[in-house]
Amino acid sequence: MFRLVGLLIGYFIGCISTAFIMMKIMKVDLRKHGSGNLGTTNALRVLGLKAGLTTLAGDILKCVLAFFILMQMYPEEGILAGIYAALGTIIGHNFPFYLNFKGGKGIASSLGMLLSLGIFFSPWLVIVPAGIGLSVVAKTKYISAGSITGAILLPLTAFALHMPTEEFLIILFLGVLAVYRHKENIGRLRSGTENKLSVHKKAK
Repeated sequence: MFRLVGLLIGYFIGCISTAFIMMKIMKVDLRKHGSGNLGTTNALRVLGLKAGLTTLAGDILKCVLAFFILMQMYPEEGILAGIYAALGTIIGHNFPFYLNFKGGKGIASSLGMLLSLGIFFSPWLVIVPAGIGLSVVAKTKYISAGSITGAILLPLTAFALHMPTEEFLIILFLGVLAVYRHKENIGRLRSGTENKLSVHKKAK
């Protein structure tokens, strides 16, 4: 039962799209600018630094919130309950029902899961994927390259840390999902047409 509860609670929390809220506040439809994605990177590029950082914080915090809620509800299940909530949150973020199932790519929300696992499982789950992912962004200026790197390293790090099987399989699924959500970015990276990190003023 806790698995279903975690998925449902996580999904509806995940459906709270910070980027959508910010675009309504700033009266700029992100779906018609930049990549058209309702995520942190597009908010940063189109709406500016403040809106982008607010979107990042909101998307991280909603996954942390869902993770903690389920761990409080089912303490005997440990991190497994939290991971199911994180899974639901990331799915809700990526596929919100009221936005025609077109949301973000789940990287910021995945970072919220990593921060939670860093507290309750191992800090290496934050240090390795997030640390190396950010290093790739700093070196290449491609946010997508860092996101993909982190998504690949996440299940590898979890495996190296001997994460229990069910928890690991969910982490593996989320890593694969994140890479899949970046399939267009991968094509642009290969062709040399991917946009580098930039911050613009609010679009007109």
